Amino acid sequence: MGSPITVQKVATLTGHQDCVYTLEPGEQPNIFYSTGGDGMVVAWNLDNPEQGELIARVSTSVYALRWLPETKLLLVGHNQNGLQVLDVAGKKIIKSIAISGGAFFDIAHAPHLQKIYVGTTNGTLTVLDSQDFQVQQTIQYSTKSVRSIAVNTDRDELAVGYSDNIIRILDAKTLALKQELEGHTNSVFTVVYSPDGQYLLSGSRDAHLKVWQVNQAYQEYASIIAHLFTINNIVFSPDGQYFATCSMDKSVKIWDARTFRLLKVIDKARHAGHGTSVNKLFWPARVNSLVSCSDDRTISVWDINFSLRYENNTIRDSAKDL
Repeated sequence: MGSPITVQKVATLTGHQDCVYTLEPGEQPNIFYSTGGDGMVVAWNLDNPEQGELIARVSTSVYALRWLPETKLLLVGHNQNGLQVLDVAGKKIIKSIAISGGAFFDIAHAPHLQKIYVGTTNGTLTVLDSQDFQVQQTIQYSTKSVRSIAVNTDRDELAVGYSDNIIRILDAKTLALKQELEGHTNSVFTVVYSPDGQYLLSGSRDAHLKVWQVNQAYQEYASIIAHLFTINNIVFSPDGQYFATCSMDKSVKIWDARTFRLLKVIDKARHAGHGTSVNKLFWPARVNSLVSCSDDRTISVWDINFSLRYENNTIRDSAKDL
């Protein structure tokens, strides 16, 4: 039996002058933003993907972006202890927020709490008010970097992945420590809740994908050697049926979100994929599109065809022919 999906690259977006580190969705389903080592923040339109628009440039590299839909502002976290608020429409920085602790690896947003969570390289987690951007709280559970932050709105919890190999579950309102998940053997680079809130997925420098059952006190459900090297990012498809991982091993992999089985490997040899580390993914509202960015300074847009459905959820255990 062959792979249940097919993949084709439809565009290669160029213009960044250094590694592209992150992607972030915008106001419309077809709009997204990119940034990286060159400090350029670029807007892209999936309907005309090869015409990027420079909307801002900061003085240092940027690892983290976060779109705020209620105010239509974009947060830019750069590597000089600063978080900048970007008015995308006006193409101007309207506010700069000094936050100590080093570079920002992730910015999360809880609209229902009007809170923004920022993690830095010294292990500090900072909470800002999403309306006036005033600092409300800071806490440090580790001296190692905060690499990734995920919000569970149903439980008002944060899952925070640290470079001390631990995932900490925090109260989203108070930042009180509720639980520590120890399972990875190296830095936790990415955490994400499934759209239904039942699972927490994590990826690490140990190349393992771990699945945690949220309603079972975050009991480990599965541990998969998913890549050859660091897993940089995990994203779910808008319909929640699939998720994708990307890695320092240059590949993107697509998985079934019900069975956690591998469906497809996207790489350079088979699909003209990226030549170096794939850093971030963006899965837009159109389920058949996936976007990836890389250290090779490019962004790839993929068309994914799910029309070849498999029966009885039977999927190959091996990725040999995928």
